[in-house]
Amino acid sequence: MNRPETAPAARSPAGDRERVRSLARGLAVIQAFGPARPAMTLTEVAAATGMTRAAARRFLLTLEDLGFVASDGKHFSLTPQILRLGYAYLSSMSWWHIAQPFMEQVARTVQESCSAAALDGDEIVYVARIPASRIMSVNLSIGTRLPAYCTSLGRVLLAHRPAAWVDGYLDRTPLGKRTPRTVTDPERLRAEIDKVRARGFSLVDEELEPGVRSIAVPLYDRTGACIAALNIGGAAARTPIQRMLDVYLPALRDAARMTTEALP
Repeated sequence: MNRPETAPAARSPAGDRERVRSLARGLAVIQAFGPARPAMTLTEVAAATGMTRAAARRFLLTLEDLGFVASDGKHFSLTPQILRLGYAYLSSMSWWHIAQPFMEQVARTVQESCSAAALDGDEIVYVARIPASRIMSVNLSIGTRLPAYCTSLGRVLLAHRPAAWVDGYLDRTPLGKRTPRTVTDPERLRAEIDKVRARGFSLVDEELEPGVRSIAVPLYDRTGACIAALNIGGAAARTPIQRMLDVYLPALRDAARMTTEALP
C-alpha cells in the first residue's frame, strides 16, 4: 500500500477566473493573526496583508460583524468563534474519529504523546494529538505548523509525494539548521526520503529540537493513498532509539493498520 500520491493538478486560467478575490483577501486577514501577532492595529493588519488601510478596515469590520474578530477600539484580535472554521475541518475528517481510540491506546502503552499530521503546502499541520502526561520541551497542539524536512511526520508525508514534487519542494524551501543534527543538504534529504519510502517509517533524532526524537508511520485510506502520518515523540534522554524501533514502531503500525481497516 506504500505508493506515492499523484501530483495535484495545476490551476488553470479558468480556475483563476473563478477565484473570488474578496474571499481570498478576507482569509488573508484571518491568517495574518498568530502567536507572534495575536492583536494588531488597523495599520499593522494592512501591512501584514499588503492591503490599503481602507480595504483592511472593510474586511476587519465585516469579520467583526460576523463575530470572528473583536476590537478594543485600537487593536483587533480573533475571537473563539474562529475555532468553528477549524472544527469544520476536524469534524469532516472521518478517519480521525476512527483513529482516536487507537491513538489513545498507543499513548497509554508507551506513555508518550501520539500525534497525526497532514501536509499543507510545504509544512505539516498537526490535525490530531493525544498528549502524554510528561512535559515536553516542544509545545505542540492541533493546528501547530512545522517544517516537513526535519520532522518524522513530514518525511513520511514527503515520501508519499511524487519525486518531481519533492525536488521542487527542496529547491524552494529554506532548509534551516534548527539543531546541529538537522540535515539540510538537499541530496542527503532526498536519500533520507527515499529510505523512508523503502522501509515505511521515519525516525528523526534531534533534528527539530535538541533532546527530542520521534518516529512516524503513514496512515492510508482504503485505496492505499496516504492521508496523514502518525508519530510518537519523546525526550532522547529517556527514549533509546532501539526502544523506538522495538516498541513504538509496532504500536504505531498497529494503530495505522486498524484505522485503515475500520475506514468505510
